[in-house]
Amino acid sequence: MRMMKLVFLNFKSSFRNYLSLVVSLAFTILIFYNFQNIIYSDSLAVLGAKNKEYTEMVVQVISFVLVCFMFFFIWYATNVFLTKRKKEIGIYVFMGLSNQKIGSLYAIETALIGSCALLFGIVFGVLTTGLFQMILLALSDIAVEISFQFRLRPVFITAGVYLAVYLVFVLKGYVNILRSSVISMLSGTKQNEYVRQKTALLFLKAVAGTGILGTGFYMAVRESGDGYNMFGNLFLAVVFVVAGVYLLFGGLLPLIFQGLAGNKLFLYGKGRCLWVNSVVFRMKKNYRTYAMVCILILCSVTALATGFAMRNRYENIRVFESVYTFQVLSGRPGLGEEIKGIMEESTGIACHTEIPVIELAGDVVCANENFGTYALAAYSDLKKLAEEAGLLFELEEPKDGQVIRASNLVLLSMITERSNISVTIGGKVYQQTEETNIPYLGYLQDKVSFYIVNDEEFEKLAPLGQKVYTYNYRIGDLNAFGSVREDLREFMAGTGDEYIGTVSMDPSKNTMEWIKIAYSLCVFMFMVFILASGSIMFMKLYNDSFEEKERYLVLKKMGMNHNVLRKSIAAELGAAYGLPFVVMGISSYFSVRALELMMKADLRMINVVSVAAVFGIFLLCYILSVLAYRRNVGVSENGFL
Repeated sequence: MRMMKLVFLNFKSSFRNYLSLVVSLAFTILIFYNFQNIIYSDSLAVLGAKNKEYTEMVVQVISFVLVCFMFFFIWYATNVFLTKRKKEIGIYVFMGLSNQKIGSLYAIETALIGSCALLFGIVFGVLTTGLFQMILLALSDIAVEISFQFRLRPVFITAGVYLAVYLVFVLKGYVNILRSSVISMLSGTKQNEYVRQKTALLFLKAVAGTGILGTGFYMAVRESGDGYNMFGNLFLAVVFVVAGVYLLFGGLLPLIFQGLAGNKLFLYGKGRCLWVNSVVFRMKKNYRTYAMVCILILCSVTALATGFAMRNRYENIRVFESVYTFQVLSGRPGLGEEIKGIMEESTGIACHTEIPVIELAGDVVCANENFGTYALAAYSDLKKLAEEAGLLFELEEPKDGQVIRASNLVLLSMITERSNISVTIGGKVYQQTEETNIPYLGYLQDKVSFYIVNDEEFEKLAPLGQKVYTYNYRIGDLNAFGSVREDLREFMAGTGDEYIGTVSMDPSKNTMEWIKIAYSLCVFMFMVFILASGSIMFMKLYNDSFEEKERYLVLKKMGMNHNVLRKSIAAELGAAYGLPFVVMGISSYFSVRALELMMKADLRMINVVSVAAVFGIFLLCYILSVLAYRRNVGVSENGFL
């Protein structure tokens, strides 16, 4: 038989076994291609130059993450290809084939599988370009006319990146075969991630894994008053969580199941003997796969939670910016009604508030978040303003030596410290008791660090800075924005040196649309991660079923009840899917909590929704795996249960 004919026969027989991984790779390529197509198409030009620039930056960052994911995914896939074929490859040696020819056989076959994934990904990527953009913009709630645009550059970039990564691992497999002995090839399938360890070693790994994982959780939620420290904490948290999950599946979980297998009272109750012993074997054999899947679904939950959080933050920022249409700053008191009269010549006034504040120079204040410009507001003045603006006000009046911070809504902050914060004003140290991001002072609150003190303290600190009267207005008809702005400019030009400035929020301008695009991209990243993790689990269990076929055949000949075997398979695969899911569910609390600290938001419901979405997809993969497993081992009759 000629070599190429053998290659195509092997390719045909193995393609079905690895179809789930091929589909996952093709889907990853499809997403990557469409990401690149966004950059080089004109579909986002209507959002404006700044939004398009930010969107392209976000897409490039996510594309880099996708390439890193693709690297490890292909690494795993090619290792599976090689390990599963080693026994068959070893037989070729007895047929007179040299290691070089066997290596070439493997390389061509693996390259064909990879090429199929690339072809499917590119073709379906091109065909779904319009659909992808439609879904992306629909999720982003952006109305843009979509037209089909085919460009070769995204195709070349996608194919180049994928082939560069894939061919590295094809070459690695080729070299591995050249250096392999016949014995190692023949026993290759039996060596697949199989680890023989003593209980003492498992105990040490369990303790180390629990400690390292706990440290990672602590680093993730640790508050920091410095951006560099927070970045360092997050980096260490990722490293520790990955290492901790690996040791957990390699130590603690096998230790627990070995203990259950040794407990005869538990083992022989309700038909647990079959599936518990199988789980013990699978944990020893496949713990690396389970750890990888756990990390992947944790990434998927984090990506989806990030997307929802960004969408929620965008909506809140828009509300924050729309509280007042105009804000006038002047050193003269009593201008409120006069300015209001000028505006009412063009439109009605929906809201009007005013408040005196003390503007402080940067060298007068020392705080952990240095905006460079600081201001003080009196508690009673702010309370009155909140009532007039219809804003929630539940702040307790600060005592002597205390302040409340009125902060802005940022998309992401690397400063997460929320307790034991002290602020020095004019040489006196104040304790920050509370922080609020309710937009009492509108857009000014986004650009100036405001601190609220009691009325007596406000008067004491007045000599440290300049008293500025802030007049805030929200007009009834936003279409009159232009004429009101011109009338306001003419009026304020005649007020003399006491006029400080005007802040106007143009409703037609929006420089934050890119955040909604980023939210949609996070949803697609979630889909990539969860599809990949589901495919890895399905393929792993699908291949394991062929190894178990003989065992189940013997059990049936021994008279083992058919329903008992079916329930055993369901329980065994339930543990395989359930353990990574449970570890992910616990870990996701800390990853989402880290997001909460950086985004200053309550994301608990988002965490629940994200985990529920993963559960639904994993449940579907579990059902498909059970059906395929039962069919392969010959116990597939009588429905699912």
